[in-house]
Amino acid sequence: MLGAIVGDIAGSLYEHNNIKYCIESDEMLSEHCRFTDDTVMTCAVADGIVKGLMQLPNYWLNTVNYEEILCNEIVSSMQLFGKKYLNAGYGFNFLKWILSSNPKPYNSFGNGSAMRVSYVGWIARSLEEAEILAELSAKVTHNHPDGIKGAIVVAGSIYKLLHNGNKEDVRKYAESFYNIDFSLDQIRTDYSFDVSCQGSVPQAIVAFLEGTSFSDVISKAISIGGDSDTIAAIAGSLAETMYQIPTDLYQKAICKLDGFLVCSIEASIKFRSEYLQR
Repeated sequence: MLGAIVGDIAGSLYEHNNIKYCIESDEMLSEHCRFTDDTVMTCAVADGIVKGLMQLPNYWLNTVNYEEILCNEIVSSMQLFGKKYLNAGYGFNFLKWILSSNPKPYNSFGNGSAMRVSYVGWIARSLEEAEILAELSAKVTHNHPDGIKGAIVVAGSIYKLLHNGNKEDVRKYAESFYNIDFSLDQIRTDYSFDVSCQGSVPQAIVAFLEGTSFSDVISKAISIGGDSDTIAAIAGSLAETMYQIPTDLYQKAICKLDGFLVCSIEASIKFRSEYLQR
């Protein structure tokens, strides 16, 4: 989660002010950076999953109504967090969904499903759980196959990295979903703003694969332009599993958040620690 949040905040400055070069770590998270909808919904999905799993037994896949319970809690948390931060930068259709009294999925294939899913990879106890939770977290809004795919590949990659996987494992896993046979140098000049999963998740994965440290992954993700905060959030969510987040970036990011979001993050981390020891 924290990797996604740092990536979101770092990329926020460049979302509508794209750059085509790498920045140094000490240039990240300036006073003009802020958290966006990526951070808010990352926290919201984690909160919903926690509340859902609290109602289910350890081996919830054997529970008949697990999907209903988890989806209801994810929707509830996403609406709660969304209404609290209405100016976080949501797309028009998603904002309508947040404010709806009867929220229904709207066949989106946008990258929102992938940028908010990182907690799934941390809480899952198997790749199957990661993929199922990712699908549930996506399809409450992004029920288009591409929207679901984007969430699954990010959560599955995180799960693999946390369970003795490496970059080559992520590459092979991602290749079963996307064509990632390109380098950032090859696409940087012509890559443009694309909020679809298909047009931003592969790029974020390649940024992770090419990066040599947490800061380098974030810098590379931002360097191609496009939807910079979301690409950096996705890449950062992967990078966190392999690289330590620099202390200065972590501290700067936390200072950008309010008490509600910090408490939400702490509660999600605490629940994970307890849940995986059951």
